[in-house]
Amino acid sequence: MEISLKIFRYQPNRKIQLSTIIWFAFAAIAVILEILRGKINNYLIYKYVFWHTLHQTNLYTYYPGEYVDLNHYGPLFSLIILPFAMLPDWLGVLLWALANAGVLFYAINRLPVSDKSKNLILLISSIEMMTSIHNVQFNPMLTGWLILIFISIHKDKTFLAGILTIAGFLIKIYGLAGIAFFPFSKNKMRFTGYLIFWLLVLFCLPMIISSPSYILQTYLDWFHALVDKNAANVQLTSFGIDISVMGLIRRIFSLHDMPNYFVLIPASIAILAPLLRFSQYADNRFQLNYLAFILISIVIFSSSAESPTYIIAVTGVAIWYCQINIEKKSPETYVLLLVLILTSLSSTDLFPRSIREHWVKPYSLKALPCFIVWIIILLQLLLIKSEDLPKTSEL
Repeated sequence: MEISLKIFRYQPNRKIQLSTIIWFAFAAIAVILEILRGKINNYLIYKYVFWHTLHQTNLYTYYPGEYVDLNHYGPLFSLIILPFAMLPDWLGVLLWALANAGVLFYAINRLPVSDKSKNLILLISSIEMMTSIHNVQFNPMLTGWLILIFISIHKDKTFLAGILTIAGFLIKIYGLAGIAFFPFSKNKMRFTGYLIFWLLVLFCLPMIISSPSYILQTYLDWFHALVDKNAANVQLTSFGIDISVMGLIRRIFSLHDMPNYFVLIPASIAILAPLLRFSQYADNRFQLNYLAFILISIVIFSSSAESPTYIIAVTGVAIWYCQINIEKKSPETYVLLLVLILTSLSSTDLFPRSIREHWVKPYSLKALPCFIVWIIILLQLLLIKSEDLPKTSEL
């Protein structure tokens, strides 16, 4: 089996870009502040996924002596967090946060777009990246994985695409979105083979630090934990969850009992519909727009979406925006400003607290700008040929 790792040969520009400095400075500042405040609860949840797997104790129950809240990640995550869990907490969380920022930085710099566009994507995404790092979340790394799945398929590196798709799925479900890029694969049989291969390997891999019976039971426990979490999300007990299109509708129109499927069924049809435009598959801009479309979709149509999850969606917005020859007064620029203000800045102290607490959180308005972008991209994917869109000077 010949495996090409050319995709990992990244040679950064010798001249350090302002976007690079901002990116890693934001990440470092965010995690250092949380270390100093002692607010690293999410990291403790992640850390103990490894230790609980090693000791074969339930991953999805409360451990008030160790952390607050519950774990909702699959047992494979125990091996991802292992190198960090072995370190002192202050060092483990620092390296974990920088690893997350680094993976997403690397992935953005592998996109088939110009250097100027890459830098702009980093700048647009930097506030949401910082928000996610403040919560020491896995979301930046997962966003990077999803982009790398797309790039790997684009470059016909199906081995890497397969392992990242299955790893993402077995850790946080969202990773399964990588299958959305399957139609762009040049060798669909080989990609399918790798998906099956890695599903078998990665499903069993945590057994090396535990046992087969424990891992089988843990996957069953995980399923029940996710079902319970989804049921709790739609009960609107907290304004910090269900920041989705469903939450937006439920809260604005007081339709508290509205089932998710009222939105998810038409949304799923809309997500698949652009793939009927087979003649557009060979166009890089169509593929990039579909990547942006998927990154936004998996967040705004998830009842589990929280503020730190929006690094995935806003990265999608940035990828879409950077493909358009933007004029100062173009409608797309105003939409981007709405995303930056209402989606990204609304989670920070730069945003008026009274508006955030009385309007943005209670009505899930953080989701609204990304939903507007999602509709725009959908219309472009369905109705417009990529060559007819205003083009950037260089992709």
